[in-house]
Amino acid sequence: MALLKKKSKVSDEMSSAGMADIAFLLLIFFLVTTVFPRDQGLRIVLPEAQEEVEIPQRNILHIHIQPTGIVELRRGESPDVQQVRPQQLEQIWRQEVAQNPQLIAGVQTHPEAAHRHMVAVLDALHLARAQRISLQMLEG
Repeated sequence: MALLKKKSKVSDEMSSAGMADIAFLLLIFFLVTTVFPRDQGLRIVLPEAQEEVEIPQRNILHIHIQPTGIVELRRGESPDVQQVRPQQLEQIWRQEVAQNPQLIAGVQTHPEAAHRHMVAVLDALHLARAQRISLQMLEG
């Protein structure tokens, strides 16, 4: 008769059979409990459609955003163009509105300009508390 020996040695290795189950349970837990923030975006209030009104050129500050990020300013019908950075626009807008409270910012963005350049200009106008802004696409 043969005697069977019983192993008394304990294994140092941990069983990995249930690891996949635990990993999937943790994954499901984090997917279910994670809260994703909502996209804020730009808050722009667009006016209702009204009849067209002719605005005198003296009441428009033309703001042209170039692809390089440089902003070109032109006051009314004046042919003089001033090149500024978007950060300088806040101070310029405050000075111009002090002289003409009816001023409208006519923002025109070049088709090849990066979106961040337009956002920088709109942020500067927002900081300057600009109330009247017209957004357009710059031709050519």
